[in-house]
Order: sequence, then structure tokens, then C-alpha cells
Amino acid sequence: MRDVKIALVGYGIVGHGVVDVLSRKRKMLREMGLNLRLVSVTDHTGTIASEEGIDGEKILGEKTLGKVATSSMKGKEAIDAIDSDLVIEVTPTNIVHGQPGLGHMEAALSGGKHVVTSNKGPLVVSFNKLHKMAENNGVMLKFEATVGGTMPLISLVERTLVGNTIRGIRGVFNGTCNYILTRMTDESIPYAHALSEAQDLGIAEADPSYDVEGVDAAGKVVILANALFGMNIKYSDVEVTGIAGITPEALGLAKDKGYAIKLIGDVPALTVRPTLVPLASPINVSGTLNSAAIYTDLSGTITVTGLGAGSIETASAILSDVISIYRTKRIDAIF
Repeated sequence: MRDVKIALVGYGIVGHGVVDVLSRKRKMLREMGLNLRLVSVTDHTGTIASEEGIDGEKILGEKTLGKVATSSMKGKEAIDAIDSDLVIEVTPTNIVHGQPGLGHMEAALSGGKHVVTSNKGPLVVSFNKLHKMAENNGVMLKFEATVGGTMPLISLVERTLVGNTIRGIRGVFNGTCNYILTRMTDESIPYAHALSEAQDLGIAEADPSYDVEGVDAAGKVVILANALFGMNIKYSDVEVTGIAGITPEALGLAKDKGYAIKLIGDVPALTVRPTLVPLASPINVSGTLNSAAIYTDLSGTITVTGLGAGSIETASAILSDVISIYRTKRIDAIF
């Protein structure tokens, strides 16, 4: 049985999902030979820690850790002080400076701890540095959940399609925009109406600019470009146009001609913009779904589709990354 001590940093929507999933899957993981022991959870109010492992059921009802925290340690202090093998970093994304997640990841990697994250900001700001830190310290940096939520995009390219030359990836990378455009198309309602509906349903934030202006999708393009295409680009290298200027009339005209209008991210073109997509295309998905077409030299075009967000859905991608680290290490040990 492989015992793995996990420190979770960030206890918002995704953090709650991680605690929930680790609790749900504990028996299954043990049957796989993995005892994933959650030894600490940290948020902006403090840290709860237990060397024996935290009972997730006892903290899932807490919005923050303030009432149950066993210490006032936060962020890097907790990462440095608590004995763990792997840090799951799920604090809020900031693609301008990457903090506080960037500092958390640097502390974990420099301390010889694996990192699994859903936080795009640090990877947009400093992917190559973080990747090099992981290599230099003999640990792994995994980030499937940063691009496309439940879509197995990065792992698909790195494992299943290994040996292929990836010529391009293009697709729908933001569920909020996709929901708004779907509603505008289906009901012929204006952008403002569809956005308001998305906000009422919790699909769009009170300040939706990060999504509707294409910022989120552009961050994902940066991560894909650097991680899968070996590029060294910044957010400013991506040409970005959002969806606010799209009208029901334009969507209706496109549909009459056999097309949908989708916000499409494209690598290595480094663009995010509203694009005409044939109605029969596999990436013409509806609602909050994400979809990506991977263009290869040997396998043709591979298309993946999945939910782009959600607490449990994102935690699923994080768990997959955690398991992959220890499967990889076991295979390396055999050879």
C-alpha cells in the first residue's frame, strides 16, 4: 500500500470538491494500492492539519476553515511546515501576476513536493519556470484541470497520442460563453438577456468579464501552447476577441448558412475569437460543454468533449492527475 500525504491549499468551490472526492473514492483508491491521506487543508482563514488524516465529512459543511482551523498558518507557511508528499493548489486564478498560487507552487516544488493544480494563473505567468523547478527537484507538476475541466486533453496528448506530432488544437474552452451563445441561438434573445440568465443560474460571475472577454480561454491557449507545443509565450501574445458584440441576428444568419458561432481558442495560431463552426462539427457543442479537436499526423483528428467547470468535475481531473503521478512512479521503478 502506497501512503501519500496530501496538503490541500484553497478551500473554495474546487477545494470542497477535492475533499468530497477524496472521501468518496477512499475505498476504491485503497483497492488500487493508494492510501491518499489528506493531512492538511489551508485557506485564507487558517489551516486544519492531522498527521493521521482529516475526516473530510467533518469539514465539508464549513464554508471556510475559520471555525475548525488548528493553526493560523496560511499559504507558503503551511506548505513549508506540514510534512506532505503532494500539494493540491486550488486557490483563485489571477493571470496578471499568478499570486498567491504561484508562490504556493514554487514553495511546494522547491521543497520536493509534487503539485497538482486547477489554477491557471501561475501556469499562464510562469509555466516554463515551474516546469523547470519540478524537473530540478525530481517531482511532477500536473494541471489537467486547468484546461477544459473534465476533458482529458493534456493527458490524452502526453500519453495516448505519444508518438504523434500534434499539428494544432482548437476548440471551445469556456463554458460560460458557450452557454450564452447557445441560449442566444436557440431563443433568439439578445446578449444582455442571455448573460443575465447565466448569472442567475450561477454559470456566469457577477463580473463576467474574465469569461465573456475571452480572458479565460486565452489563458488556456497559453497553457496548451507552452505545455504541449514547447512554446514560450505570454498572455499578451494571444489575439483575443470576446463575445459581447455578437447579435442574435448574426447567429441566426450563420445558422441559416449551416454554421454556429462559437468562441474558439486556437493553438498554435494563438487566437481566441468568435468563429464560424459547421453545425455538423464535433466541436459544435451546446450549453456549458467544452470541446477540443486535436489535429495529429498519425491519428488524424481526435475530438474530446466534457464539462468545463464544476466542483466535482474539476476535482475528478485533479484526482486523475494525482493517481497518474504514482502510477508513473511505479512503472519507473519496475524499469
